[in-house]
Amino acid sequence: MAGKVKWVTDIEKSVLINNFEKRGWIQVTENEDWNFYWMSVQTIRNVFSVETGYRLSDDQIVNHFPNHYELTRKDLMVKNIKRYRKELEKEGSPLAEKDENGKYLYLDFVPVTYMLPADYNLFVEEFRKSPSSTWIMKPCGKAQGKGIFLINKLSQIKKWSRDSKTSSFVTQSTKEAYVISLYINNPLLIGGRKFDLRLYVLVSTYRPLRCYMYKLGFCRFCTVKYTPSTSELDNMFVHLTNVAIQKHGEDYNHIHGGKWTVSNLRLYLESTRGKEVTSKLFDEIHWIIVQSLKAVAPVMNNDKHCFECYGYDIIIDDKLKPWLIEVNASPSLTSSTANDRILKYNLINDTLNIAVPNGEIPDCKWNKSPPKEVLGNYEILYDEELAQGDGADRELRSRQGQSQGPKGGRSRDSGRTVLTTWK
Repeated sequence: MAGKVKWVTDIEKSVLINNFEKRGWIQVTENEDWNFYWMSVQTIRNVFSVETGYRLSDDQIVNHFPNHYELTRKDLMVKNIKRYRKELEKEGSPLAEKDENGKYLYLDFVPVTYMLPADYNLFVEEFRKSPSSTWIMKPCGKAQGKGIFLINKLSQIKKWSRDSKTSSFVTQSTKEAYVISLYINNPLLIGGRKFDLRLYVLVSTYRPLRCYMYKLGFCRFCTVKYTPSTSELDNMFVHLTNVAIQKHGEDYNHIHGGKWTVSNLRLYLESTRGKEVTSKLFDEIHWIIVQSLKAVAPVMNNDKHCFECYGYDIIIDDKLKPWLIEVNASPSLTSSTANDRILKYNLINDTLNIAVPNGEIPDCKWNKSPPKEVLGNYEILYDEELAQGDGADRELRSRQGQSQGPKGGRSRDSGRTVLTTWK
């Protein structure tokens, strides 16, 4: 196709703009004809709102699905995963198998979570089963650690309720919804500090589901050593890994930004825990990601003009079990270090190579299955079309035997790397 791609963004980040300019694309305003719009979640809401009645043409693509919040709002993500598990159970799928205590064997990857104020009574019932437990409260629609706090007494919830000027938990109030989750109080520590993983996942289509894993994720460390002591519940430098919080800590290091590459983590775990359990851990992380995407695929508006690069936050406990904490729709493109800037520039570069093949004017009817050569640091994580011939039995067998085999559960299929564990 002749002509240059015309781009717009309302996120003024150099890692984006440098990538557009490198391709020789032309910047225009949102009121002009554009082909590619990298937009904030607020803007996508307006583009796809019923009121605006905006219709995208075949040569326009955007970087969010219209209802991305089904995965990226904390309450909706949990609701969709719970629904997905129940549906698999109803179908008699072996993936939904439970142990003698009623716990899912393969789908137990989100901490016990309730919505407040709606599920208050259910939460109290659960809290009373283990009154010494710690819970973490998060506002459903906020990011960067804003509004998060930890509690270990019911009176703290009641105080929060009063402070929020809510007369009752029983009636659904107009105030902001929160999720409350059982706090993972046995996190894997390195150097005595808690950390989580930020992993990038690109979805080019939900039906059929096709997603890619970015190999260059990173770990985000707390600046203060971890303690489960209840006296430190208010110290967010101990508990929250968000850079937006940690950068204000006295011990924050501006050179490495409290970050480690995922490949460093892998080397560390292989040397301290062994290769087999490390491979199993990463297989399980990939399994969690695919299952979370499958959980929202039926409700996602699979608009052909859309793709999405999600930021997944995973915590690993000291038994090397990974937990899905949340998924971000607009993972930060702010660079806190030089390495950060390089990583995010490459992330956008590789994302654009898949989303806008050859940097040419988009055609949303194109086959969204790019050749392996253009994937860069992405690798295909799950391709529903390639996996069509395999049922849940195959998926389960792979799941049970995923730590075995000399290649860590990978196989060659149709000239592409496909991770057999999630087929």
